Amino acid sequence: MDLREGGQNEGSLSGTALVTGGARRVGAAIARSLHGAGMNVAIHYRASGADARALAAELNLLRPYSALSLRANLLAVDQLARLAEQALEHWGRLDVLVNNASTYYETPLGSISESAFDDLIGTNLKAPLFLSQACAPALRKARGAIVNISDLYARKPLAARAPYCAAKAGLEAMTRVLALELAPEVRVNAVAPSGILWPIDDSVDAERQKQHLARVPLQRLGGAEAIAEAVRYLVSPAAAFVTGTTLAVDGGEGLL
Repeated sequence: MDLREGGQNEGSLSGTALVTGGARRVGAAIARSLHGAGMNVAIHYRASGADARALAAELNLLRPYSALSLRANLLAVDQLARLAEQALEHWGRLDVLVNNASTYYETPLGSISESAFDDLIGTNLKAPLFLSQACAPALRKARGAIVNISDLYARKPLAARAPYCAAKAGLEAMTRVLALELAPEVRVNAVAPSGILWPIDDSVDAERQKQHLARVPLQRLGGAEAIAEAVRYLVSPAAAFVTGTTLAVDGGEGLL
């Protein structure tokens, strides 16, 4: 499927998408959105196997033989080529790669360990680069698309998160470079969210939630579906002339 041009209704897709970190939260919303648009979906996971298998089963009930779960440790570069191969082999094609998987936690200066640095840079920058490289031949053949999930804080400093912010800034730079290298066959873009979901560990109490929302011009969270719909747009024919850009989905927080 050529994702750059017409030949299908706007918002209607076909082919295969590989979504990293696709078992839960934003990744699951992206998988559901692309599947709902007509794509087959390979759901990558590392530790959330039960969630990934449950999501694949849910999607296969809606459309048989349309979803599968694939395990890989994204920090192990030698596993990335195999992940790309598995996604390609199952349906015989690969049209979309969504680099969604991420790690995110505080690393105050003075306490940054090498292992934390390697984890944050590895998951948020190194893995997307090497997985994009592994998927590139199939994506070129399909005239497909890559979408990288960045962050508002790639451009807006956030204290105590230097490795994370640096990794996401690098991811946006990589997005622009790959857009040049893979053109004209493959379009490469990024989505930069903020204020999408509260942490699953309840670490942000009601008062902190109120304070955060006061800093967001739209005064609300976007929800995982906001990111999923941005990804769906960027891989669709509606975005056929869009490459090398980062789409902010942050409720206007980046304006402040």
